[in-house]
Amino acid sequence: MRLDGKVALITGASEGIGAACAAELAACGARLSLTARSEEGLRKAGPGALITPGDLTSEDTRRAVVERTLERFGAIDILINNAGIGSYLPSWSAPLEEARRLMELNYFALLGMTQLVAPHMRARRSGVIVNVSSIGGKVTLPWSTLYSATKYAVNGLTEGMRVELWGDGVRTMLVCPGYVQTGFQKNTRFGHAPDGVVKARRFAITAAQCATAIRRGLERDARTVVTPRSGWILVALSRVFPSLVEARMAKINGTA
Repeated sequence: MRLDGKVALITGASEGIGAACAAELAACGARLSLTARSEEGLRKAGPGALITPGDLTSEDTRRAVVERTLERFGAIDILINNAGIGSYLPSWSAPLEEARRLMELNYFALLGMTQLVAPHMRARRSGVIVNVSSIGGKVTLPWSTLYSATKYAVNGLTEGMRVELWGDGVRTMLVCPGYVQTGFQKNTRFGHAPDGVVKARRFAITAAQCATAIRRGLERDARTVVTPRSGWILVALSRVFPSLVEARMAKINGTA
């Protein structure tokens, strides 16, 4: 896909991966529609972009974002569902309302945005839906089990939708980043990452590197982007040697 002139709608665009995607796509000539809770963050992330601040768990906000984008640009070529939150509470003790909150933003808001944009893309027989998941959607991270569960849901949705839209000219791309240097840990609602996870921060990629991987994935019509690519090794090991990977995860989690 050539990105010059394309209209990209990016959620969670006020910081981190979303803001980095805004900068990366703008540099390629894309026209931007950005949404997140922070109006100030959106203005910094996308000077000149269409911005719609609001809570994406609200249907009214989702509809406003899509309608304003279509009113301004007349099309949506790329939807990047990036908004999300995390939690480090153990799944067996986390309040159900916390689990629902995670699922509401990480999955249902993503699905809601997709359901608003997909009919438009199908009518034009063109478009790409990019769902930003996590390596935790392929290998469960026991220090963030509930978060991983939401990302497994995103993975299943993205891969199933790819087949559903197979003949409609609409593609889906799944993005599974590993550790990215963002404010994710700071912004998690409850709990703290284990020391082993915090120490691994030195191996993290930057949000800009993640955005570059997403941009390259769009350009080459990729199905799945795992970044850094070394993440595929962990995915492969978890499938071939699951007990060894689980033992290692337990050690990092401090439960072994």
